[in-house]
Amino acid sequence: MAHEPALSEAAEDRVAAFTEFRKRMNERILAEDNQVVRRFFALDTQTYKPGALDVKTKELMGLVASLVLRCDDCISYHVAQCRETGVNRDEFFEAFGVGLVVGGSIVIPHLRRAVDFLDQLESAAPGAGA
Repeated sequence: MAHEPALSEAAEDRVAAFTEFRKRMNERILAEDNQVVRRFFALDTQTYKPGALDVKTKELMGLVASLVLRCDDCISYHVAQCRETGVNRDEFFEAFGVGLVVGGSIVIPHLRRAVDFLDQLESAAPGAGA
């Protein structure tokens, strides 16, 4: 029990650091006068809006693709977005399974970090541990 507050503080720190860095660097990058970069960022934003597929499904697809491509920043982002859309733990692990089967054993280290980030998001959430 004595370790739970420290885990929550560490989780809050990791989640906050990831979120702050991403926000700060996106603003920095988009401040540049580069139409290609701006259009790509806009395309990425448009891709995850609701359409024939709902946002939750698209975020799960993004998570699986990120696992297969082995991009830890993308994995963390999609784990957070999936939580925002209401993905539950069973759904996460089914998506993790798809990513693992498609990507193979090389995905395992990224799967570990994905589950760790999910655990930290859950422990940092208001009311976690209640």
